Amino acid sequence: MPQRSVLVPVPRIGLARVSGESMLPTLRPGDVLLVSYRRTPRTGGLVVARFADGTVAVKRAVERRRTRTGASGWWLLSDNPDRGVDSRHRGVVADADVIAVPLLRLWPRPRPLDRGRL
Repeated sequence: MPQRSVLVPVPRIGLARVSGESMLPTLRPGDVLLVSYRRTPRTGGLVVARFADGTVAVKRAVERRRTRTGASGWWLLSDNPDRGVDSRHRGVVADADVIAVPLLRLWPRPRPLDRGRL
């Protein structure tokens, strides 16, 4: 009997809470972000990404690069280079591991993210 594939709907939006100081001064620990799971990342903008070790973090998408396997990906950096982990430590992040694009900071004071800068 052939197997049937089941399509699971992907949510369009969600929330992410910032932890750590790697994105200071743009984002602070405790900031709550409204994110889109369907928006395409832009160079210079913020993204939520999953690193190979499973860590999920908010980083800045600096440029497009190729992964070690030749797949397309992003070079992601922290706004505060003295804190946190980014592509300097983990390498290029594959497109499939860039899971969301922040749209708006909801907390503590709502304000739009203009290409990632607040």
